[in-house]
Amino acid sequence: MTVTKQQAGEAVTLLVEGRVDTNTSPQLQKEILAAFQTAKALTLDLEKVVYVSSAGLRALLIGQKTAASKRGSMVLLHVAPPVKAVLDSVGFSKILTIQ
Repeated sequence: MTVTKQQAGEAVTLLVEGRVDTNTSPQLQKEILAAFQTAKALTLDLEKVVYVSSAGLRALLIGQKTAASKRGSMVLLHVAPPVKAVLDSVGFSKILTIQ
């Protein structure tokens, strides 16, 4: 998995590519938490994410809770159908902002 950060003022976009699994989710979680150190608004572009495991879901949930605690926002963009299916099946589509 690779994560590319783009920052514009108080908004950060993380371009995520590859598999978000047990091995890579700690990196994603670290990137999400680091982004909220300087940003109020975080966008995760998941267009090139092909797989998300339960560990990856945990990283997304931690991101959402961090956004709420900082009165910020976290948005998921370009979610691929297989990843969207996983989010739907576990009910995360109801608690995450997906565009």
